[in-house]
Amino acid sequence: MSIIDTLKKTVRGKQADAQDNDILDTLKQEHDDVAELLDQLVESTSAAQRKKLLTSIKVALVPHLRAEEKVVYDAVLALKGKERQTHGEEGYMEHALGDKMLAQLGKIGNAMSPEFSAAAKVLKELVEHHVEEEEKNIWSDVEAAFSDEDRIAMNKKFLAAKKRVRVPA
Repeated sequence: MSIIDTLKKTVRGKQADAQDNDILDTLKQEHDDVAELLDQLVESTSAAQRKKLLTSIKVALVPHLRAEEKVVYDAVLALKGKERQTHGEEGYMEHALGDKMLAQLGKIGNAMSPEFSAAAKVLKELVEHHVEEEEKNIWSDVEAAFSDEDRIAMNKKFLAAKKRVRVPA
């Protein structure tokens, strides 16, 4: 077997393993990945690097948001209980704010401007706040209402839904 074949098999094996993860494990990894990109964006001192990081953040975050809404939030909203309903609605609203901040950042021509720096910081803080609440509230709803098998099935749906999302330019 060639090195390329071995690498392809390894990559396929990892993708298959990722499919069998609990949705919460996948979400945690993606939250951590985006947090790292946002830290780099806020700390960057290069316009080119900031633009590249913003593109990377959009590519990572937009599919995550849309798939999470469809698979996780809609499942939570379908559950009984006012508190769960509130958690789901709040998640949707915070995602909409994240979309607005991404769009605003994309419209700022000078990536080294104080406006860009401020918008990047606001996006980072918004995402941090959202992730903190989601990992506390939504995740406890998911853990309480869905079995391990359900969460693995949710993960498969989530990964498939992400592939269908088109990231705006």
